[in-house]
Amino acid sequence: MITEDKVKAALSKVMDPDLNVDIVSLGMISEIKIEGTKVHFTLTLTTPACPVKEKLEGEAREAVLALEGVEDVEMISTAAVAGQRKSEKANIPGVKQIIAVTSGKGGVGKSTVSVNLAVALSKLGAKVGLLDADITGPNIPIMMGVESYEPQAKDNRIVPAFNHGVKCISMAFFVSQDTPLIWRGPMLDKAIRQFLRDVEWGELDYLIVDMPPGTGDAQLSMVQATDLAGGVIVTTPQDVALLDGRKGLSMFKQMNVPILGFVENMSYFQPKGSSEQFEIFGRGGGKRLAEESQVPFLGEVPLDPEVRIGGDNGEPIVAKDPDCLVSQAFINIAKQVAAQISISSLNRTTEATPAAV
Repeated sequence: MITEDKVKAALSKVMDPDLNVDIVSLGMISEIKIEGTKVHFTLTLTTPACPVKEKLEGEAREAVLALEGVEDVEMISTAAVAGQRKSEKANIPGVKQIIAVTSGKGGVGKSTVSVNLAVALSKLGAKVGLLDADITGPNIPIMMGVESYEPQAKDNRIVPAFNHGVKCISMAFFVSQDTPLIWRGPMLDKAIRQFLRDVEWGELDYLIVDMPPGTGDAQLSMVQATDLAGGVIVTTPQDVALLDGRKGLSMFKQMNVPILGFVENMSYFQPKGSSEQFEIFGRGGGKRLAEESQVPFLGEVPLDPEVRIGGDNGEPIVAKDPDCLVSQAFINIAKQVAAQISISSLNRTTEATPAAV
């Protein structure tokens, strides 16, 4: 006879390879119903961008089908991202996880990574926002194709722009392109806090924050203003970029921000229609730096002129050509970022749970 306990026992043998815990203990299984020889259940993943989604779905289905007497399985697969941890810092209503994308130096493609990471997460089914925290040098609106957006107010809150499945806000919406912002630290701090608190973000799984390069006031303001799920550090293969990548790593560590991992941008150039790869700036430095620092390596992104063209035209490569080599690299990186956040959330939950006596 098929019972709910037998179904749970079968599903408890399915392990999440990233979290190293079975899917029943993780609370991923619910709504088990048995109708004769047919079993219904819901599988709730920790993120819609789960890199092992197909694997878990297949193994869960097969585990139940292997039970004696089961002839059919109906599985509903959904996802629910964990919310921000409780702390003394004020959380942003509706925003579950905040990801800071930074680099130790300019010119490594940090904004390109931020934009395409946001679009990739959206394409994978997540609700995503993008905050341009480079207050004095904002360029996210151009890259997202919303540079002509005129902000509106709703219930005394700013309505963000929306394109490519992503909500975004930037100081570029509030000043003309020719107006330089020559601001001291306190003014930058106020602007960043307003973008966090006074924007109508709605319900978001992930808020991507495109930080200015370096380790200055904006980074300090972001860490002091809210709890970050973690930081993504963008670098390129050459030694000078890796040196600055180490500085970004040290900054996050000193501020007690979890490090989600490194992204190596401009790793190689592969001409269309060819399998040959040219290592223009060298290759593998980001991965070596991640291994030396004992933090995850999230992936490498090829050099492609279409990325620059898309950024200039407001069409991120992931939105314009999701099947190309570069887009697939960004999508895989998005999955790895989501997985690292799930791991970090589980670890925090485990640490907060008192041990059994």
